[in-house]
Amino acid sequence: MVATVQFIQPVKFKKKVSRDLIAANLKQVEAEENAGVRTLSIYWRLGQYDAILTIEAPDEKAVMKTALSRGDWAQVETLVAVPAVEARKLVE
Repeated sequence: MVATVQFIQPVKFKKKVSRDLIAANLKQVEAEENAGVRTLSIYWRLGQYDAILTIEAPDEKAVMKTALSRGDWAQVETLVAVPAVEARKLVE
């Protein structure tokens, strides 16, 4: 099994959300999975960001590539996420 890193991506849409935009994004998510970047969840939300994605990828370069590919229709921020169980091990 290949080690993976988890990321959180807050997303702000630059374009009006439409069925075509959603369909294109879902196609992109499928293509990314074939490249080793797995979207674990997508949450739409109210507030500063329109959506939050949780992603698993082999490294930060792979996830950066996905963020750049969304650049024409979304502003994407990428944060590394460490599960609390793993973080607690750092202070033991």
